[in-house]
Amino acid sequence: MIKIISNSSDETEQIGAKIGEKLTGTEVIALFGGLGMGKTAFTRGLCSALGINEGVSSPTFALVNEYSGKFKVYHFDMYRVDTWDDLYSTGFFDYIGNGILVIEWSENIEGALPENTVRITINRGDSDNQRIFEIEGVDIN
Repeated sequence: MIKIISNSSDETEQIGAKIGEKLTGTEVIALFGGLGMGKTAFTRGLCSALGINEGVSSPTFALVNEYSGKFKVYHFDMYRVDTWDDLYSTGFFDYIGNGILVIEWSENIEGALPENTVRITINRGDSDNQRIFEIEGVDIN
């Protein structure tokens, strides 16, 4: 596991960009962390590294946003997903292997995540702006 500290939204985007540079196009990236932890900022940075520089926003009401760059990116919000029926209705399983999946609120679907999922847990640090990223499944060095 890699641990990285971010002290701003810009640094969070830089962490996302570092990971984005390592991707091959079919990864599942599960983001764990509460409200306001920087999941969308991380995703903006990841997408930026893939040539997607505008339009990245939280898919809270759409459930999934699709972006096109070097690879397709499917940005999911699983906050309101409580059951397997809810998960199936998002089309989640149809997206696996067809692009990069970035999943906010992954704790709600943890049992459905593929074995080789990149897991990123984001927690609040010592100050209101500081975030601690714990990253498993991808090497960003």
